[in-house]
Amino acid sequence: METERSQNGDRPAVHPGPWRSPATASSLPSRLRDVWTEHVGASEQALLMSWAALGGTFGTARAITHRLRGRGGSGGIVFRGRHIHHYNFGIGLLAGVGAVAVHGQVDSRRHPLTATSYGVGLGLILDEFALLLDLRDVYWGTDGRTSVDVAIGTIAAAGLYLAAAPFWHSAARELGRTLLPVHDGT
Repeated sequence: METERSQNGDRPAVHPGPWRSPATASSLPSRLRDVWTEHVGASEQALLMSWAALGGTFGTARAITHRLRGRGGSGGIVFRGRHIHHYNFGIGLLAGVGAVAVHGQVDSRRHPLTATSYGVGLGLILDEFALLLDLRDVYWGTDGRTSVDVAIGTIAAAGLYLAAAPFWHSAARELGRTLLPVHDGT
């Protein structure tokens, strides 16, 4: 495939090459990696990594706290008798990401660790959103908890898609090529 820089300089402009038979083409993971580098710019990659980290962190935090709660106790970290909510760690991560952003170097702002840290921090905060909204410990309360879980899960899933829609569309085409091989007529 022939590529050149697009006008915005972020994402390469891609000119589709001839379709290859899956038998002669590289493996699906290799083709997906090519789609990632050819169709998803650095900003979109950072967005996708942030949203994936948000969704993964939110799910992991929910699972861990429910498991800890099932064993008895507060379901969290206790230091000298004080329950330390995990949104505090999220705030710390977002403060660190903010410091990187203020520093101003594009490579640092778009670095995978920065993007992932942002998503993790946001996931830790959003997991305890009901607590922050009511300013009292309602984490285990039934009032509004289900709706908050559904809303945040939906936001994470939608963001994961929207952050890199071109990647998902191209990945679906590659998957389709693998599952339904196109014959070149010979």
